[in-house]
Amino acid sequence: MEPIRLNKFISDSGYCSRREADKMIEQGRVMVNGKRPEVGAKVTAKDKVRVDGNLLQVDAVEPVYLLLNKPAGIETTTDTSQRENIISFTNYPERIFPVGRLDKDSEGLIILTNDGDIVNKILRAGNKHEKEYIVTVDKPINQDFVEKMSGGVSILGVNTKKCFVEQLGANKFRIILTQGMNRQIRRMCEVLGYEVQTLQRTRIMHLSLNKIPLGQWRNMTETEIAELQRLVAGSTKTEEGSIGKKRAEAPAPAKSSKPKSRSGGSPAAKSGRPGGSPKGGKNAAAGKRDKPKTSNSARGSRGASKGTATGGKGRSGGAKGGRRR
Repeated sequence: MEPIRLNKFISDSGYCSRREADKMIEQGRVMVNGKRPEVGAKVTAKDKVRVDGNLLQVDAVEPVYLLLNKPAGIETTTDTSQRENIISFTNYPERIFPVGRLDKDSEGLIILTNDGDIVNKILRAGNKHEKEYIVTVDKPINQDFVEKMSGGVSILGVNTKKCFVEQLGANKFRIILTQGMNRQIRRMCEVLGYEVQTLQRTRIMHLSLNKIPLGQWRNMTETEIAELQRLVAGSTKTEEGSIGKKRAEAPAPAKSSKPKSRSGGSPAAKSGRPGGSPKGGKNAAAGKRDKPKTSNSARGSRGASKGTATGGKGRSGGAKGGRRR
């Protein structure tokens, strides 16, 4: 085994993601051959790496990829000492960790895996991977709200990137982001004088929440995994693209793109025209998502919705599911 970065060694063992590994190294929780290493240190298979006293071994661990429909009230944390943490809630028999976060008050789709490389590639801000949400707020919205949300809102000292926003009802809208700022949608709404009542993530890239009951999970199909690997193939790795947080979150000039419709048609987009639709399904089935009901006045604003999740046969002949026990 050639020398590899310590954070990758820890991630490859299935213990946690590379980012979490770096934090553990900084906190002095990692020992290499009985000594505290520096962030960025490299190790080989001959080195004895321990995390919190536990010896790690990098074997041929079978990768795990789960899709969970997280309920509100569950914390997206691997710290099992916290009540209602996502790891204890999922109750998966092997060590896994979530990709990114979905705040405690929100519900919806989240990926859990033991593949540290996938985690870092998806989380890298510059990769522009889409995440779609359905949001309800405390009072009626209008076209001015849609235009301001889609055009970018100043939060946390920076302007959010332009995004697609579509009104679905008096108090409801759909939004597609390529950023992952802390509580981004809630903060954006607050700036415009609204308070989020419910927030559900329905899609991450080509992966859909379709047919996953609230509080349950299923394995990704082989087709979904293959498409995920393809989409992140050119993504910047952590050590290759480490940049300051503000720079990573700062908006960059984006080309005008078009949101794709759900089933062959959609409300008129401010800067685009209707196109294709992401699809998703449970187990080996792939099904169309229902087109959101909108009034004639409901309109979309710039953004993009792309990717297709076609169901496929899983590793064991089909996708498995689970729930909290």
